[in-house]
Amino acid sequence: MDKIYGSMHPDEIPWNMKDPPGILREIVTRGRVKPCKAVELGCGAGNYVVYLAQNGFDTTGIDISETAVGMARKLASEKGLDCNFITADIRGDMTELADTFDFAYDWEVMHHIFPEDRQAYISNVYTLLKPEGVYLSVCFSEESPQFGGKGKYRTTPLETVLYFSSEAEMEKLFKPLFEIQVLNTVDVQGKFGIHKAIYALLKKY
Repeated sequence: MDKIYGSMHPDEIPWNMKDPPGILREIVTRGRVKPCKAVELGCGAGNYVVYLAQNGFDTTGIDISETAVGMARKLASEKGLDCNFITADIRGDMTELADTFDFAYDWEVMHHIFPEDRQAYISNVYTLLKPEGVYLSVCFSEESPQFGGKGKYRTTPLETVLYFSSEAEMEKLFKPLFEIQVLNTVDVQGKFGIHKAIYALLKKY
């Protein structure tokens, strides 16, 4: 990821979108999640962290790429916002931040996390959230035609490998730790077209 953020113009990075996705905007504007302490896991260049901060949230972004975190800090500073950014592996030890956040979300990050690492990751999300905290997760669906359209593992033009999930897989992952409020496959507008994604809105037990 550091190589991608360091070598490509931000406008060329497929997932780096300045405007927040419709699902996140809807959750905020309709008050399903009100201003609170929020964390984005896999925040990239910080666009959505900044969006939430502009709407009254106390925001933190976490990303494995130091370059991306540097870009995020610069963006927040340019907007005059006090956002917190951390460089860390979201699959690693997050106990220092336990019970810190009311809202956690990952936007199209889960397909970068392979099945053998997902239990550790989802346990981290659970640890980060306060009791009854809300969790939003959106990732590529196996029904999406991107990158060959077949198979669970698909290689992108950037030579990253993504894992395409089913609703049943995601339900099995989430259900032991979260109350599932929404879990369905939706069309999502990406930078270069529409794709199918699994949208989950959850609450910590």
